[in-house]
Amino acid sequence: MQSIIGTLLFLAAVEARNIPRQASTSASLLTDLSTISQYWGQITPYSDNPENYFGVEDVGLPSDCQVEQAHVLQRHANRFPTSSSDDGLNDERFASKILNYTKTGQGSFTGPLAFLNKYQYEMAESYLTGLGASTEFMAGVTFWNRYGRTLYNASVGQLAYNSSYPNGTARPKPVLRTTSQSRIYNSEINWALGFFGPSFDIVPNPNITNASTPFNVVVIPEGGTENNTLASYDSCFNDNDAIGSLGDDDLFTYLPKYLANATARMQQYAGKNFTFTTNDTYAMQSICAYEQGYLGMSDFCNLFTETEWECFENTLDMEYFYDYSYGNPTGRAQGIGYVQELLARLQHEYITVSNSSVNSTYDNNAAEFPLNQAFYADFSHDDIIISVLTALSMDYFRDPPSLTAVPPNPNRTFILSHLTPFGARLITEVIGCASSNPTPVPAHRTQYYPTQYGYNPANATNKFIRMRLNNGILPLNTIRGGACANGRPDGMCALSKFIASQAGSYALSNYDYACFGNYTIPDPTNGEDYDGTISA
Repeated sequence: MQSIIGTLLFLAAVEARNIPRQASTSASLLTDLSTISQYWGQITPYSDNPENYFGVEDVGLPSDCQVEQAHVLQRHANRFPTSSSDDGLNDERFASKILNYTKTGQGSFTGPLAFLNKYQYEMAESYLTGLGASTEFMAGVTFWNRYGRTLYNASVGQLAYNSSYPNGTARPKPVLRTTSQSRIYNSEINWALGFFGPSFDIVPNPNITNASTPFNVVVIPEGGTENNTLASYDSCFNDNDAIGSLGDDDLFTYLPKYLANATARMQQYAGKNFTFTTNDTYAMQSICAYEQGYLGMSDFCNLFTETEWECFENTLDMEYFYDYSYGNPTGRAQGIGYVQELLARLQHEYITVSNSSVNSTYDNNAAEFPLNQAFYADFSHDDIIISVLTALSMDYFRDPPSLTAVPPNPNRTFILSHLTPFGARLITEVIGCASSNPTPVPAHRTQYYPTQYGYNPANATNKFIRMRLNNGILPLNTIRGGACANGRPDGMCALSKFIASQAGSYALSNYDYACFGNYTIPDPTNGEDYDGTISA
């Protein structure tokens, strides 16, 4: 356990990144890893956003209010690179190119690239890493501390969930959902160890996966064509062809715009028989981020300027905006299934018929889709979180990344490192209040116990929704249509109005045509904002 704590403290020190960004003007190489690691988009190490990061002014929970239910859509944490062409395949290609050059005696590298003479690529594809497991474990601990203690009225010193009521009778087992993919399933396991706590019971219990586990797990298959809201691209066929790769196309057109100098800089340390390309230098940036998330170290990280790192992140921003958000015709369709499930849970309803990525076989019964749980935990992917925000019409994030700016605008709102870093979490809070218009509270107030600030469940008849993305409170007043534009400066929206704000979300997704229609994209790299949908 001490080794886990040590790792987490190290990660916390490395990952601190809450200083407001300013445009970079320096051409010198950036060597401060705590700054470099801010610019890794969806492969950035996790750290909380400040509560006011997304512009919500008042972050405290009002008096006579309390969180009564919490829904978390939890992303897996640090993993190996994937097999996509601009990710793992490009990294592996570059590593093979290096190995072929050095092992066949064609030449050698000098100066800061001398390490390449003995370099060996050590990463596999796609699986959760040890540092990723520790991030998920910490996510579970954090969720217990921030929500579980209040939801279950924890006793003094209670470290984690207790499967029994105070009178000793057993609680109903919470249901957690995951896909069958290795990194997702392993994320659920490690998160559960943090939340449910058998790995740090007061009386140590080495049997942490036995039949007495205090929760149930629903594993939804991933990798085929089945419906799965946590991997919705499986059943949205148009996302699996050229339509789903618009952002990748944009990425490759952007590389020469910012990596020309870096490529020339690398070339001066290579022999005459080795030629660097912009794809090579891009792979070096990617390998830096992935090796840090696997080994905790990398010799590739000190080779680029801050502007080059800022632009690296912009490539990832454009990839996700144009693959999974407003910039892709399937953006809403890929997120609408989870939105439907969230609304069903909020309204205490099963889903018996599917018209999206919802799998009604799982969602039509209490065993696999229970109603009225104190919390829900669903384990998924970064792109699903992005598509859910799009399907919600959270227009705060409708800010297309520039396909040409070097460096990109530091004040843009679609910055992936703050949206879906490794271990990202989108949390929907259901808050009960005595008043229909509770007075906002500017500063954070820690909730040590449920009734601390006057909350009484007997009179908390007014229900509100507040959402957080990596701890930052989301501006629900930017949801299109104005149902949540209530003038509140604290991000809270009345439950009934939040539900009303989503009345047209399925129709707007144009799910059937977006996912299965016969259409083409005439100019894949023109940066068009499709508003996440398309019509016949």
